[in-house]
Amino acid sequence: MPAKVLMVQGTGSSAGKSLLVTALCRIFAQDGLRVAPFKAQNMSLNSYVTMQGHEMGRAQVVQAEAAGIAPHVDMNPVLLKPEGDARSQVVVMGRPWQTLPAQNYYEQKQILWEQVTAALGRLRQHYDLVIIEGAGSPAEINLRQNDIVNMAVALFANAPVLLVGDIDRGGVFASLVGTLALLEEEERELVKGLVINKFRGDLRLLQSGLEMLEARANVPVLGVVHYLHQLKIAEEDSVALDGTLAAAADGAPEDLDVAIVRLPRISNFDDFDALALETGVRVRYVSTARELGRPAAVILPGTKHTLSDLGWLRSQGLAARIVDLARQGAAVVGICGGYQMLGRSIADPLGVESPAGAGLPGLGLLPLVTEFAAAKTTHQAKGRVLPGPGFLSAVAGMQVAGYEIHMGQSEWVNDRVRPLFRLTHREALDGAVDASGRIWGTYLHGLFDNTDFRRAWLKSLGWSPPDREVDMATIREAEYDRLAAAVRSSLDMPRLRRIAGLKQSGGAI
Repeated sequence: MPAKVLMVQGTGSSAGKSLLVTALCRIFAQDGLRVAPFKAQNMSLNSYVTMQGHEMGRAQVVQAEAAGIAPHVDMNPVLLKPEGDARSQVVVMGRPWQTLPAQNYYEQKQILWEQVTAALGRLRQHYDLVIIEGAGSPAEINLRQNDIVNMAVALFANAPVLLVGDIDRGGVFASLVGTLALLEEEERELVKGLVINKFRGDLRLLQSGLEMLEARANVPVLGVVHYLHQLKIAEEDSVALDGTLAAAADGAPEDLDVAIVRLPRISNFDDFDALALETGVRVRYVSTARELGRPAAVILPGTKHTLSDLGWLRSQGLAARIVDLARQGAAVVGICGGYQMLGRSIADPLGVESPAGAGLPGLGLLPLVTEFAAAKTTHQAKGRVLPGPGFLSAVAGMQVAGYEIHMGQSEWVNDRVRPLFRLTHREALDGAVDASGRIWGTYLHGLFDNTDFRRAWLKSLGWSPPDREVDMATIREAEYDRLAAAVRSSLDMPRLRRIAGLKQSGGAI
């Protein structure tokens, strides 16, 4: 019997759909169901690689983790990775398919729709419940005819829909009622409950508004979810970094100062979550040479468009300032695209990211050259730290894990280069480090989630570790439970189970 389905849509972007799906995945898994997330089409630069080597959106990875299952590309069959204002790389079933302007993308609806429906069908054969996430708003009436992610999916699966509104932004009643008003009748009939999200006030003051909302919308309000502060769950939208900037301002003067360059097309910024959670470490995201200041370490993160962001780095005065800091003894680290920037040159002869033949000199801090290739490297990664200078002497032989997502291939320009890792998931060497051990780079995302490696690097910068260790897997499991508990206590769960067609005990009908 195919799995039951429940869909979460929002009145707009950042209404809280992803977190609500994450919470529901955890709740129903706690209740004994085999539950999986699904999002037909995601747009994000923060992606992940599955065990099968497929690329998918970070949000569905988080939701799968909350459900206690391994992420699979069927959970996110179409991923859009923006390369400009109206152009994206289209990843279909975990592999790059085409790079298309928006209009040309919509012309591919039928091909993509077949992938979406097939993926959802496969999931429904293996689970008791599939919780589907929409994208943006279902009321974008100019896009309805090309929809493959909102009401088109709900109608295809006959999925009951929860409509979520963000009260923190204001205007939540108008956005909920307005969204319902713009839906077609058959779409509106699928909306079985309303959820108010990110509430900060006294619930008693909201009660009269909820009653009027139910009367006007003729749809029940299933609950009001309070704003959850400092939730330590991986984000997929770089807008979340605005909160990180505010938090960094509260750091103590004696904290170890780590500056991460906020590139315009920054990707996989959850690489640095573990650094930010260490006591006595201040993580800042910077966009100008003035903001950079004199940190103990500078990190160049991953990016979807290395050449463009390298040009931006120079235009902001950051490139020259980073080179100056490196000469003065600061640590400089590059991850993926940032690693490529640390080399002598980057070329794109095939026009993978830029016009064919484009290229730029790098920062020249590591003796390597990078050339983009048509094939994308996507692997779950394991390796061992090789002996090297500086902090590497303390971690030589240590096992590390992460993942690779890159279209460039880097080569060393002389035999004096010290690689960082010997990869065991594929026979290869990765990364490079200078003679001092202070300047290094790697293609491995998720590297700082390796506790001993992270702490050894921080200690080499003068950090004094506290007794408490930060283990990201343990922290995120606890945060999934905290999120689930908050949502469970906020929603009318018996009514929600009836809407989803589930027994009150939590078992599937």
